[in-house]
Amino acid sequence: MKLFFKFSIYFLLALIFLGACISAVFWYIWSSNLPYIGTLKEYRPPIITEIFSDDGEVVGRFWDEKRIVIPLEKVPPHLIQAFVAAEDARFFEHDGIDFSGIIRALSKNLAAGRIEQGGSTITQQVTKSLLLKNTKRTYRRKAREALLSIQIEKKFSKNRILFLYLNQIYLGQGAYGVEAAARTYFGKSAINLELAESAMLAGLPQAPARYSPVSHFDRARARQKYVLERMHKEGYINAEQLIDAMEFRLNIGKKEENTFAKAPYFVEHVRRYILKKYGRDLLYRGGLKVHTTLDFKMQIAAGTALRKGLLELDKREGYKGPLTHLAPEKRLDFRIKAIKKFTEAPPEAGSVVEGLVEIVDDEKKEVLVSVGEKIGRLPLSEMKWARKPNLEIAYYSAGVVNPSEVVEKVDVVLVRLLKNGEQSFS
Repeated sequence: MKLFFKFSIYFLLALIFLGACISAVFWYIWSSNLPYIGTLKEYRPPIITEIFSDDGEVVGRFWDEKRIVIPLEKVPPHLIQAFVAAEDARFFEHDGIDFSGIIRALSKNLAAGRIEQGGSTITQQVTKSLLLKNTKRTYRRKAREALLSIQIEKKFSKNRILFLYLNQIYLGQGAYGVEAAARTYFGKSAINLELAESAMLAGLPQAPARYSPVSHFDRARARQKYVLERMHKEGYINAEQLIDAMEFRLNIGKKEENTFAKAPYFVEHVRRYILKKYGRDLLYRGGLKVHTTLDFKMQIAAGTALRKGLLELDKREGYKGPLTHLAPEKRLDFRIKAIKKFTEAPPEAGSVVEGLVEIVDDEKKEVLVSVGEKIGRLPLSEMKWARKPNLEIAYYSAGVVNPSEVVEKVDVVLVRLLKNGEQSFS
C-alpha cells in the first residue's frame, strides 16, 4: 500500500513537472520575438497634413488616416471617464489583464445575446492596435498580447496608455482618435465636447459602423444610453447629469466640410509639389502644416468674377435648350425627388438649381417653374436673352417675344433663386 502511495505521488509530481515544461516551451515559443514596446515612447502615427492660406484659413487636407493628435491634458475628464466606463471599468486598478472583467463581459454578452461589452482592457487594445496590428487572430497572438500588455503597464503610466488609446482608436467615418471623431461627428474640437457627445463617441469602439450616429442614429443613441448608465454606475456622474445628458439634443454632422473645394486648382498644385519634393509618406502621413501665399479673399473674388463672366458669355451665345424634357409620367417622380432634395438641403437665394416647367403662359408673358415643393414665377423679362444660338445675328439685336419660343411644359431647366422668393432664368 505504501509502495502504491509513493508511486502515485511520484507519478503526479512527474506529470506536474512535465506539464510545467510543456507550458514553458509553448510560452517561450509564443512570446519569442515580441515587438519592442519602447517604440511607444515615440508615438508618431499617421496624421493629417493641412494646407493654409496666407491668413490661416485651411484650404486643403490630405491623409491616409484621418487623425489629429491631442494631448491628454486637453481632453475633457468626462470624455476619458466615458471611454473607461464603457471599455474598461477597472483600468486604473488592473495591471494590463482584467480576468474578472473578462468573466463579467462574457456573462453579460451571453445574457444579452449579443456583444455589449468587450473582454479586452484598454491596454490590450493599445497593444493590438500599435504592436500586433498586422498579425492574425490566434491563441499565440492572444498570449503575446497578454504578455505585452503586462510589460506596457510596468513601463508606462496609465495616462500615457490613455493618451495612446484615445489618439489611436478608430471611431468610424474614417476618423482615428477622439479629436478627428469630434470634428467629424460634431464639427468641434474634443476640447469642447459636452457629456452627451463624449458618451456617444465612447459607444463607438465596439462596432463603429453598426453604432454610427450618421447611418444608424437610433442604435447610436441606445449605445450612448448604455455608456451614460455605466458612467453613473461607476460614480463618474450623478443622476441629474445622467438625465440631462440623455435629454441633450445632439447635432450630428451629415456631411463634412470639403476644404479642398475652396481653392481646388491651387491646392492640387501644392499637393503635386510636396509629393514630388518630399514623397507620398510625408504628404499623407506626416502631419505637415503647409503655409502658402494664397489670398483666400482674392481667391473667392476671382472665382466669383470668373463664374459671372462665363454665365454672361453663355447668355450671349444664346439658349441651348433644357437639361432634359420629361415624359408626362415621369413628372411626379421628378417632383418627389426634388422635394426630398431641397427639404434636406434648402437652396440659398442667388443659387442656381434645377427647376421643372409647370405652365407656359404666352398671354401673361410668364412661366411657372417648380423648385422642390415651391412654385415660382419666371417672367419674360428674365428670358429675353434666351434666343436660339445664331452666329449671324448679334445677341443684342434679337430677343424672345413669347415664353413658348424657349420652353415647354415638363422641361427641366436651370433657374436662379431671387431674394424676393421668385426665380429667374439662368
